[in-house]
Amino acid sequence: MGSFFSRRIRDIQNYFSSRVHHRILMLGLDAAGKTTVLYRLKENITVNVIPTIGFNVETVHPAPGLALDMWDVGGGDKIRPLKRHYKRSGVLLVVDSTDHERFDEAREELVMILNDSHVGLPVVILANKQDLPNAVSPSQLCDALRLTDLPKGYPWQIVGTSAINGDGLQEAAISLGKMVKKYKKDNRHLRKDSIP
Repeated sequence: MGSFFSRRIRDIQNYFSSRVHHRILMLGLDAAGKTTVLYRLKENITVNVIPTIGFNVETVHPAPGLALDMWDVGGGDKIRPLKRHYKRSGVLLVVDSTDHERFDEAREELVMILNDSHVGLPVVILANKQDLPNAVSPSQLCDALRLTDLPKGYPWQIVGTSAINGDGLQEAAISLGKMVKKYKKDNRHLRKDSIP
């Protein structure tokens, strides 16, 4: 009972200490762990999830003064083309690092969203499921996704994570938050409503 109230008080403090919310589009193929990542960041719990139909939206506060509005968009084929219409300040790509056969498909998803974004949009790639024995390392996933061949001008970072136990998630969210702040500062000459 006490932990519930302390969590709610922390949520209220975070709400008032972070006036600027950054809209983050969370991408990934189905079963990559997007929803598990979202609720691990939001509540620090592991939830039993079913495939997302549509989207989930939650505000997470990985650090004081940092608020990320996370848009977890379902990974199904019918939803995927709609992702280009979501306004965003950054992208969090969740990749199942044990699903070797779909790395090319995950790369196509990332390239599609970058082609429809402002130059400089920050991207953090989560090499998720690092807790499983057949997971590739973040550096191996970097090579498999050919991240060094991405269009120039998009800052990116790759982080090994486990949504089940939370490893690497907070660090990745804080890093993305810093990248988004720099992106918005560098692009403040654009009209306010033109920055996603």
